Amino acid sequence: MSTAAVDETSRDKSVNMSNEGIESAAVCVLKNGVDLDNKKRYTEALACYREGLQLLVNLMKGHLEKKKYLRSKIESYMGRAEKLKELIEEQKNLGKYHEQITIENNSTGHSYKSLFGRFLDEDVTSITVEDPYIRSFHQCQNFIRLCELAVKSCSNLKTITLLTSSDKSGKDQMQWLETIRENLLRFRINLNITFSSTLHDRQIKLSTGWTIKIGRGLDYFKAPENKLSVGVFDLDLRPCHETTVDIFHVKDVKKSYG
Repeated sequence: MSTAAVDETSRDKSVNMSNEGIESAAVCVLKNGVDLDNKKRYTEALACYREGLQLLVNLMKGHLEKKKYLRSKIESYMGRAEKLKELIEEQKNLGKYHEQITIENNSTGHSYKSLFGRFLDEDVTSITVEDPYIRSFHQCQNFIRLCELAVKSCSNLKTITLLTSSDKSGKDQMQWLETIRENLLRFRINLNITFSSTLHDRQIKLSTGWTIKIGRGLDYFKAPENKLSVGVFDLDLRPCHETTVDIFHVKDVKKSYG
């Protein structure tokens, strides 16, 4: 066999392996979407369907022998995705949308992006964070992680409002929050800070009408074993405390914000 023929065979094998990998990833994502769909975690399911469908579309372009099969799969999942989108919109318009997620003790994969990043997009112009425990240094770190995600995801974000309780033991809290405020100004985002001595609820409210209520607030991650533990920086790898997350949508945002 000539060198050119060997090279061609190697390329074909490489393409096949690549296609198999894409197909395997698509199947995994779509199965996860069906599981979330059955659990009525519709916005998560819709995100999975969209990701899986894009993988199948990419696969179909270079996989002519399976084009008919792939087209059938795409049409099937696209039909469900469209129905799911309509269901979400219908419940949003009725003010009845509610999605609940349970984070189990010691589970991983629950970074802020994984948990509610799908709601952070170019339509979000303001975010309100209500959490009485943005006081200690690691709690302020949690808040800046949320701010970083918002900066990257919300291209039209103008304002972040933080409602928290005041740490009476010293001035560090205010210094940390002022540093965050100054840094956000570099991205043309204003941080408004308000303190309340009676605040109890923990929730994140977006100008698009979405509200994410986390039982433990932003501080649902367990402390890392040491400063070099896996999960120190990547919160998807950090074990969590048990908590419940409720996601709602309010149709008339202006009225709901009072």
